Amino acid sequence: MAKKKISIKDIAKSLGISITTVSFILNGKAKEKRISDELTLRVEDYIKAVGYKPSHLAQSLRLGKSKVIVFMVEDISNQFFASIAREIEEKAYKNGYKIIYCSTNNDPEKAKTLIDTFKVRSVDGFIITPTPNLENTIIDLIEDEFAVLLFDRWIPSIDCNYVVVENEKSAFEATLHLINNGCKNIGFITVESDQIQMKDRLKGYNEAIENHGLKSNVLMLPFQNPSDQGLSQKIQLFIQQNADLDGLFFATNYLAFEGLQALNTLKKRIPIDLLVVSFDDHYFFTLFQPNISAIEQPLESIAEKLMEGMLRMLDGEGTYLKDFKITLPNTLHVRASSDAKK
Repeated sequence: MAKKKISIKDIAKSLGISITTVSFILNGKAKEKRISDELTLRVEDYIKAVGYKPSHLAQSLRLGKSKVIVFMVEDISNQFFASIAREIEEKAYKNGYKIIYCSTNNDPEKAKTLIDTFKVRSVDGFIITPTPNLENTIIDLIEDEFAVLLFDRWIPSIDCNYVVVENEKSAFEATLHLINNGCKNIGFITVESDQIQMKDRLKGYNEAIENHGLKSNVLMLPFQNPSDQGLSQKIQLFIQQNADLDGLFFATNYLAFEGLQALNTLKKRIPIDLLVVSFDDHYFFTLFQPNISAIEQPLESIAEKLMEGMLRMLDGEGTYLKDFKITLPNTLHVRASSDAKK
């Protein structure tokens, strides 16, 4: 059970002074209001001793909002995050808000440092793709009554608003699409990650494979920066070691790019030798020959829901919005790379 938060009223009662006096001291107006240094020090010492944290929401309502929202993602240069950032920027501007962008590189220490920095600058809210081990930091943000929305991935262990997509269902349907088009040995190429969206994509693939009595062929690549070298060679080796593969499903588009390079090196013909599908559509997939089948995430809908949830929290007039938990459907675009074999 969460411990009861200490209020200004509690501080005033404990010290035997007025709530107004405590408020003036907290807001740096002690000298202006001619409050003695002795009393100011006594209040400040007591606040430190009891670990009082002022309510961000109460301060915002009293002092006015900053009209700034933090958009914190894994990598702002990634097409998926950059596209949503562009959509959000337009929607935020129309509602009188500005966006601060930053990347965590999936590093929890960097994420915590960035969040602490923005908290003291009194931003109004946070849209976050959470890193590992960020639970306590997000809980603190919620307890301090910041508007917080998670997206792309959520954290099952905490009650926090989020906007995500149907990762498991879409992965199941893409795998089923390959099976229905004649594939008997489908390789799934993903990354070693505790991120819920990656685990759900693997779960969807495995469910479709098990339902049809097929063998699971999974390549788990180390989680790393997509620009790091070696991914293509690892995928190439996987294909060589599993000569009976007749289908490949990539869990992200950057893995698909590396996989297409590997297939080209091995002179594998798509879709004659293998059928190919990727999660996360990309404009490159329509330029590649043959065009690559891919699952498209609804970028505009994600951005719309993120701003809807954020604005509803920020306009809550002192009440934190609960149960804004949105899961959006994806679209599988079937192209030449997964045509049924002739």
